[in-house]
Parts: sequence; structure tokens; C-alpha cells
Amino acid sequence: MAPGSRAVALFGGVFDPIHAGHLTVARAAVQRFHLDAVLFIPSARPPHKPEQAISAFEHRYAMTALACVGHPRFIPSLAEARPSGRARFSYTIDTVRRFRRQFARRPTRIYFIAGADAFLDLPTWKDYRELLDSCDFIVAHRPGFAVGRLAEAIPPEFRKRIRTSSSRADSGFRSGEECPAVIRMARTSVHLLETVSSDVSSTGIRLRRKRGQPVRGLVPRLVEEYMEKQGLYRS
Repeated sequence: MAPGSRAVALFGGVFDPIHAGHLTVARAAVQRFHLDAVLFIPSARPPHKPEQAISAFEHRYAMTALACVGHPRFIPSLAEARPSGRARFSYTIDTVRRFRRQFARRPTRIYFIAGADAFLDLPTWKDYRELLDSCDFIVAHRPGFAVGRLAEAIPPEFRKRIRTSSSRADSGFRSGEECPAVIRMARTSVHLLETVSSDVSSTGIRLRRKRGQPVRGLVPRLVEEYMEKQGLYRS
């Protein structure tokens, strides 16, 4: 990057609750891409989930903020907080547009962190073609995932411009084939980040809480204490 520039990753999600797996991905991204900051952005109202199916935004943001304690480069963000009285959805493209405007005065490379499953659903996201052209992606996947599948989420007009990490032209990838660690397009790239295999999930944590089972080690200690004090996921 040019002198004076910086690299920032946006890590959006429901975070109901945020857990150790999220933090593992963020730490790996900081190390590999020399990120100056990772902004954790809880979604106020994700379009793919019924509003009554998720915990109150205030709880999810509080847990996210607690999870960032002790990590100087992790920053909780209210970027998708819903204004009072407005039942609007949270769309990733709107968030990326907002940060592009916010960072316009200083050269900033913006990444968006997503899991492999979420990236495969990219064509269902609002204005996804613009999104692909607006920021780089860091796609976290577990060992054994057929990373060649990720190219399927890239529209044909973008896929024709894919370049391998060694700048060798490629017409695309067949399903299940290995693809390079970097998929380069005209203005942006998709970077693949293999993370430590883990079975931890927000769904599993909520289920364990409902059953009265411990979640020690699955979430940061401060998050565990918060859930206990607030009685989250008990009923």
C-alpha cells in the first residue's frame, strides 16, 4: 500500500452471540492482511432473518463490544444501528457505501469479511455486482472446503476478468476445483482465508444455553458473564 494509507476490514453479522470463531477469523485476517482495524458491525435487522428470531440489537451490540475488549485493533461499530422508530433492513452495500464516504479523505483499502457459505449466497444480496466492485473480500473457510465453488458466486462478466495470484489469465473454475488464494478482478479481489476448523456456532451456543449447558471457551469470558447476567438464551 502507498505510504500513509491503511487497511480496514468490515466484519458484519448478526452476532447472536459473537463467539470465539468470529474472533479467530478476525485475528487471522489482521495477521495475514496487516489490517489496521477490524470493525465488527452487528446488523440491526438482517433481511434474511425474521426480526422476532434474533435478540435485541442492544444485547448483540453489547456482547460485540465486550468481545473487542483487549484487542486494540477490534472496534465495535454502530454503523447498522436502526434509527428509533424505523424498521429498515440492514444491507451490506449501504454499509460499504457509508464507509467509502467516511474514509474518502484518507487512502483506505476496505475489505469485507464473510464466511464461505455467506459468500456463496452473494448473488441474493442487494446490489451485489456493485458490492463486488466496491471492496475486497476476505472469505473465511474451513479446511476441506472446495474453494473453487466460490467462483460460482461471481457473475460471468466479472469472472472473465479473474486472474490468479500469479497473474495468469483464467477463464473461470469448475465446481469443486481448487482456485488460487486470490481471485483478482478489475478493481477488487477475493482473498481466501483458511481458518482453524471449529464446530462453534451461534446456534449451538444458544442451544447449549437453553439446555443449561456451559459455554466456557466458546465465547469470551466477558460475553459469557453478560449472557448470564441478562439471562439470554435461557427460554
